[in-house]
Amino acid sequence: MIDVIKNMPEIKIKIVEDGKISDSSSTEIGKNKRIIIFGVPGAFTSTCSEKHLPGYIDMAITLKSKGIESIYCLAVNDPYVMQAWQSQYKEGNKVNMIADGNSDLTKSLELDKDYSSSFMGIRSKRFSLLADNNKINVLNIEKPGEFKISSAEYIINQI
Repeated sequence: MIDVIKNMPEIKIKIVEDGKISDSSSTEIGKNKRIIIFGVPGAFTSTCSEKHLPGYIDMAITLKSKGIESIYCLAVNDPYVMQAWQSQYKEGNKVNMIADGNSDLTKSLELDKDYSSSFMGIRSKRFSLLADNNKINVLNIEKPGEFKISSAEYIINQI
């Protein structure tokens, strides 16, 4: 697993901002910015859709008032799935989406998990991180089946 206070790896990604898909990189989105990335096992899955993403949407204004410039939700899904997922929430554009379809960023952060037994393949562990100009200062990784330390309510106290 990547150590805290390390640089964000340079990985090409697809992002969804305001419903639009574009090419970017993991370092481009955090250059000269303070960002939060939270990872979920999959778009449209229960905990991710009912608690994790809605929590960050609800807390976005508060997080931004504490100096967070952008919030990203990462999943090992294609950009069209991430775009559709974002559109399911009235204020979904408060959180940008990272489509890590090949799990390249997830693997480079050593946050990948094999969910093949559930017919989901390689996915992201549930996590949250805080990066300042691409330096990872906070990394919270959930134990399997839990949802506590990767929530918006938890990371706000670490800013």
